[in-house]
Amino acid sequence: MQDEPMKIAPLLHVVLVEPEIPPNTGNIARSCAITGAKLHLVKPLGFSIDDAQVKRAGLDYWPYVDLEVHENLDAFMQKYGDCPLFLATTKGSRLYTEVTYPDGAMILFGRETAGLPRDFIAAHQEKTIRIPMSQNTKLRSLNLSNSAAIVLFEALRQKGFPEME
Repeated sequence: MQDEPMKIAPLLHVVLVEPEIPPNTGNIARSCAITGAKLHLVKPLGFSIDDAQVKRAGLDYWPYVDLEVHENLDAFMQKYGDCPLFLATTKGSRLYTEVTYPDGAMILFGRETAGLPRDFIAAHQEKTIRIPMSQNTKLRSLNLSNSAAIVLFEALRQKGFPEME
């Protein structure tokens, strides 16, 4: 009998809490697939994972996505709350480049229309990070898939882009 290949634990995890827009999730899934990051989706979702828009945005990368779905934020925290968490929010206390992302880091992003729950942010303020944006704009934030890629690639850069060429 042939030995099964050893599965290596992902260095990084991207966690989408209650995502609403299918193409954003598809784009983030594609980024996770090409970087080896694990993707977590926290319900309720604003779409079905089988949604054509999600599949279209992720192209043919879905079979390569390490995906875990959680029933709600409490269930996610029960399982992963002891892991190093980084909450990406416009209300973050530090720039995303001012932290060191350890192996197994969980980078959480909230809904496109509302971000992470305010009480959750307040309970974990010391774990918040933000992407700098112009103060001269009335716009709320960057697109979710762009934000996830920016932070994910900074964490990978800090690690020397392991297993990437």
